[in-house]
Amino acid sequence: MTELTGRHVAAMFVGGFSIIIGVNLLLATKAVSTFPGLEVPNSYVASQSFDARRNAQNALGWTSDLEYRDGVLGVEILDRKGRPAPIRNLTVHVGRPTEARDDLALELDDTGHVAVDLARGMWRVDLAGSADDGTLYQRAISLKVDPSW
Repeated sequence: MTELTGRHVAAMFVGGFSIIIGVNLLLATKAVSTFPGLEVPNSYVASQSFDARRNAQNALGWTSDLEYRDGVLGVEILDRKGRPAPIRNLTVHVGRPTEARDDLALELDDTGHVAVDLARGMWRVDLAGSADDGTLYQRAISLKVDPSW
């Protein structure tokens, strides 16, 4: 058996910290390179009107529901009586919650459906439109795609 010397201890010390620093650099690089960006340019300014926008949207009484089956995404927005809500200029954006690489802007057909191939995992569906009176309607809905369904 070899004797444990100062050089051996120094080599173990340098090797161990090299691994730790290397892994940290790799994770930091991946985190920065996959960050999709900011939600709003200035969060303080956006927060000043948040309550008013939320209350106006909640006053509409609309609810949103998603369904994804067999490669078809269905979007349903209903008013408080359970009828299709009269939403104008509806946009649908689908993407991963943590990166922008797989983002898609979708065009729904007249029935609220669109064929789209979503890989397994978590997705975020952003809905945006407006009511007849100009009230903005926005929803971010999490969608889990699991091919075992």
